[in-house]
Amino acid sequence: MRAWQVGALGEPVEVMRLRPDVPRPVPGEGQVLVRVLAAAVNFPDALMCRGHYQVRPPLPFTPGVELCGEVVDGPGTADGTGGRVIGTPLLPAGAFAEYALMDAAATFPAPGALDDAEAAALHIGYQTAWFGLHRRARLAAGETLLVHAAAGGVGSAAVQLGKAAGATVIGVVGGPEKAAAARDLGADLVIDRRTGNIAAAVKEATGGRGADVVFDPVGGDAYTASTKCVAFEGRILVVGFASGTVPAPALNHALVKNYSVLGLHWGLYNTRDPQAVRQAHRELTELAAKGVVRPLVSERLPLARAAEAVQAVAAGASTGRIAVLPGL
Repeated sequence: MRAWQVGALGEPVEVMRLRPDVPRPVPGEGQVLVRVLAAAVNFPDALMCRGHYQVRPPLPFTPGVELCGEVVDGPGTADGTGGRVIGTPLLPAGAFAEYALMDAAATFPAPGALDDAEAAALHIGYQTAWFGLHRRARLAAGETLLVHAAAGGVGSAAVQLGKAAGATVIGVVGGPEKAAAARDLGADLVIDRRTGNIAAAVKEATGGRGADVVFDPVGGDAYTASTKCVAFEGRILVVGFASGTVPAPALNHALVKNYSVLGLHWGLYNTRDPQAVRQAHRELTELAAKGVVRPLVSERLPLARAAEAVQAVAAGASTGRIAVLPGL
């Protein structure tokens, strides 16, 4: 089968190589083989190529941590069905290939309301946003939610889920194209960080109160701005560090202003509380069926352009999600 492989660590476009003759994986006990219909590109794909991710598969490996696929061999899914499924493939045989392996107990039925590319993008980003907003930050209807990188993969999910929860959503983006995308996603106010002062704009929009919940997958300067405009008893949700800078929070500031700093590592729920992950999937599927959430897939690319797609996401040059479709 055709599959991308990483044989040395570095920038994705430099170390990813498309091989035409990689052996097709064989499912073991409790595993399923899927034909990859679509693979959603994630920031961790780039980190894995660089050797900077917490998961470091042995070389060579096939990157790609999220897919929609058709079960072709194995015991079916945990729900007793085959057909179209979504989830995370078993590394080192990742999603940027024609076939991939998945843990049967960690596959999820693909929502019928979504096409292959949209379904592939519903898992990691939307689960992260769901657990962050509902399990960690306890976002309530009527509150104000500030979302950094609101037109990005996980940020776009947070905007849609925040609106679905009845919050007023303020999105922070970089550039007019991403501002337009955030508005289309439903953000009530969009701030272009390149031309506006985030903290001042949030304070003005909220009558001086600030944001009740901040969703931050960026870190660095975004986190600093958040501390300046978080509300009394607000919650700053730390999701990731796409800026490349891990902030060192001043805990005395959190004490003086009475706000909380919450961390989210969604992957832990897969091992600590897998039933909660399945319940979140069911609720996300219902929201997709109602048309409340729909992943913003900005590009659908053939398998041959996967390295280019990973590099674009790494550079912050993409809007929404990029999907790689081996069948194109």
